[in-house]
Amino acid sequence: MAGFSGLRPDRAGQNPLRIAVVGAGPAGLYLSILVKKRFPDAAITVYERNRADDTFGFGVVFSDATLDIFERYDPESYARITQEFAYWDDIAIHVKGEVHRIGGNGFCGCARATLLTILQERARALGVEMIFQTEADAEDLDGHDLVIVADGINSAYRQRHAEHFGTTVDLRPNRFVWMGSTRPLDAFTFLFRETEWGPFIAHAYQYERGRSTWVFETDPDTFERAGLGQLDEAGSAAFMKRVFADVLGEHEVLTNRSIWRQFPMIRNARWVRGNRVLLGDAKATAHFSIGSGTKLAMEDAIALYEALVAEVEVPAALARFEKGRREEVEKIQHAADVSLVWFEHVARYLDFEPVQFAFGAMTRAKAITYDNLRLRAPGFVAQMDRAFAESVRKDGFDVSLDKPAAPMFQPLRLREMVIPNRVAMSPMCLYSAEDGLPNDFHLVHYGARAIGGPGLMFTEMTCVSRDARITPGCAGLWNDEQEAAWARIVDFVHANAATRFCLQLGHAGRKGATKLMWEGIDRPLESDGWEVMSASAIPYFPDSTVPREMDRADMDAVVTDFVLATQRAERAGFDMLELHCAHGYLLASFLSPLTNHRKDAYGGCIESRLRFPLEVFSAMRAVWPAHKPMSVRVSATDWAEGGLSPEDSVAIASAFREAGVDLVDVSTGQTATVSRPLYGRMFQTPFAERIRNEAGTATMCVGNITTPDQINTILAAGRADIVALGRPHLTDPGFTLRAAAWYGADGIHCPPQYAPGKDQIFRNSVRDRADLEDLRLRGRPKTRAELRAPAVEDMR
Repeated sequence: MAGFSGLRPDRAGQNPLRIAVVGAGPAGLYLSILVKKRFPDAAITVYERNRADDTFGFGVVFSDATLDIFERYDPESYARITQEFAYWDDIAIHVKGEVHRIGGNGFCGCARATLLTILQERARALGVEMIFQTEADAEDLDGHDLVIVADGINSAYRQRHAEHFGTTVDLRPNRFVWMGSTRPLDAFTFLFRETEWGPFIAHAYQYERGRSTWVFETDPDTFERAGLGQLDEAGSAAFMKRVFADVLGEHEVLTNRSIWRQFPMIRNARWVRGNRVLLGDAKATAHFSIGSGTKLAMEDAIALYEALVAEVEVPAALARFEKGRREEVEKIQHAADVSLVWFEHVARYLDFEPVQFAFGAMTRAKAITYDNLRLRAPGFVAQMDRAFAESVRKDGFDVSLDKPAAPMFQPLRLREMVIPNRVAMSPMCLYSAEDGLPNDFHLVHYGARAIGGPGLMFTEMTCVSRDARITPGCAGLWNDEQEAAWARIVDFVHANAATRFCLQLGHAGRKGATKLMWEGIDRPLESDGWEVMSASAIPYFPDSTVPREMDRADMDAVVTDFVLATQRAERAGFDMLELHCAHGYLLASFLSPLTNHRKDAYGGCIESRLRFPLEVFSAMRAVWPAHKPMSVRVSATDWAEGGLSPEDSVAIASAFREAGVDLVDVSTGQTATVSRPLYGRMFQTPFAERIRNEAGTATMCVGNITTPDQINTILAAGRADIVALGRPHLTDPGFTLRAAAWYGADGIHCPPQYAPGKDQIFRNSVRDRADLEDLRLRGRPKTRAELRAPAVEDMR
C-alpha cells in the first residue's frame, strides 16, 4: 500500500489521495462524487467492465426519505435525478379481483440508465477519471491508497477472499425475472394471480413516461410446472403477459437480459481487507421487494465518505465505516428477509379475504403497522376492522359491524371458553415460591394483572413434582397445600376480573436443580440439588449435572405426575390448561434432535420423538373436562444447526392438534447453549404464523411484542389468533385497560372499585389520541407526489 498520511484539508502538504473504484454502479460513482467534491486534489479512477451506455434492468426506486439524504449530500446530482423521476404516493395491491390503494408512501422511480448517466456526468465534471470496457482486478491496484470494491453481486475479489470476508450467500428458492412494459402505472403496484400452475406475483412501478418496471416472481414448484425454465426471454415475456393480461392489456412486455434466477442474500462478517473495502451489492444485498438495493449502495457510499472525512488515516476510516454502518445495513437486510419470506410463502395467504391479504402485504416487513395505516389510510383500516369483525361473527359472536372494535378487543372461543379479548399475559417464572407453594406475592401478582384486563392469563410454569422444578423457587402442584393456594388465587381472579386463567404445567428435565434467575440463570445448584433426567444423558452446560436417560418406568411416573396435577388443576378451578413442551425442558428434550439421541422407539424421526410428549398430553386430556380447552407451548426452532426444522414444528403442531390441542403457544429456542437467536421486534411471530396457516390450528405468538399497535398488526394480518406479552405486564398491570381506552373499547371489564379510574382514562384518551394524531399529521412532511400534485393540476 502506498504511503498515504491524511484526508482532511487541515493536513496541508500531504500527498493527494489516490482511490481506485472497481465498478461504475451507483455505489462507486456516488462515493467518487462525494470524495472528489470534498477533496478536489484526490486522484480517483473508476474502472468498469461494460460500456458507459450499457445498462441492465429497467428502473430503480427510492423513497422520499432517501431523496432527502441525496439532496443534503450533493444538491447538483439530486436536482438532475429529481427532474427525471416519476413520483407516486400510493401502493396498489391487486388480489382476487379487488384493488386496495394505500396512500402516503412517497416513492419515486427513475430509469437505471438515466441514474447512471447523471452520476457519470456529475463525476466527470468534478474530474473523476472513468475507464470503461476494462476488467480491473482489485488485486492488482496496489498503487492506490484506497480501493473500493463495488463490482456487484458476483464480485470476483469478494469470492476470491470469501474466507477472509466471512461471506455467506443464502440463495433463496423463489424464481424471479426483471422485465419492463409500456404500461403506465400511477402507484407502486403488487399483483397476485392464482393460475393452473400456481401463484405468480408482479412487483411493478413506473420509472419514466411510457415505461414501467415489472419484476415477476413465483415459487420453484410453480416455475417448474409452468415450464418457464425451457422458455427463452421472448417466450417468458409472452407467458407473463398472458398471466397479467387483465392489467397489461395490449402493452408490450420488454426484456433486457431478462433471465429467471434466484435472489442471493449476501452477508459478510467483515467488509475490509487491508485498504480494500466492499461496497454496495458486493458487500450486502437486500431483496427487491422492499426496493432497497440501490438505496443501500448509495447510502453505503455516504457512510464511507463520512468516515473518510472524520478520520485522518485510511485504516481508521475503514474501521469507522464498518463499525458505524453495519447496524443499519443489518436492519435493512432483516426487513428484506422478512419481506422476501412473505412473498416466498404467499400461497399461505391466498385464502384470506382480499382486504386482510392486502393488510398482510403492507405490514409484512414490520415497518408499517396498524396504527400507521390507520393514520395514513383510515378507510382501508376501517375495511380491515369490519372484515375481522365479520370473521368473529361467523364464530357466533354478536359483535358490531358498524363500529367494529380493534382486532385485539374481539372475542375468541376455545371449546366452550370465551376469551373476552385477544391479549394474553405470558407465562413468566417468578421464582418466589417456597417448596412449590404459591404465596401472597403470587396472589397480588396474578390478581393485579387480571384486574388490568387481559383476556387470558397464564401462570408461570408450575411443576408436577418436587424433582420437576427448575429452581428451589418454582411453583408446584403436587400436594393439597399447593392446590389450596392456587384455588385461592383462581377464586380471586374469577371474583374480580373477566380474565380467563390458564395453568401451565411442566417438568424441568435436565434444566432442573438450578439457581434462581437473578443468582445465575440455568446454572446448577452448588448444594441441595436433586437428580435430573432427560430424553438423553446430555448436560445443558458442560459443567451442568448430567441427566439420567429416562427409562419406561421414569416415563410412567412422569405421566402419572402430570395426570394428578391435571386433576388438581380442575379442582382448583382453572379455566384452561397448558402443557409445556418448549425451552429444552423435559418434554422438549424429546422433541429436539439436539437433545434426543435415543435409539429406541422414542428417538429418531419426528414421529418417534413426538411419542412421549403426546402420551403425556393424551393422558392429561383424558382427565381434563371435555368442555375446557388445552394448549401446548412449543419451541418452533432451536436456532441452531441440526435442531428442529420448520417442517418439524408444523408436524409437531399438527400432531398435537389431532390429539386435541385447541391452541399452540409458539415460542422458540432455549433448547441448547449453542442457540443463536435472531432477536428483533416480534421476532417469533413468523413461526406462529407458519404453524397457524400450515398446521391449521389456532396459535398464540409471543416474543418482544410490546405495544397494542403491534398486537393489532399481528392479529389483523392473520399471523396469530391471540398475542401474549410478558415484560410489559410486569411493569404495567393495566396494560390492556389502557389500550382499551386508547381504542375506545369501553366494554372491557373493570371492577366497580376501579370504575372512576376507568371513566377518567377513557375520557382522557379520546382527547390524547386526537391530539397525537393531529400532531403526527401536521408533522408528517408532504411526499414529493403530494407537493407536485397542485403543479400537475395547474398544467391541465
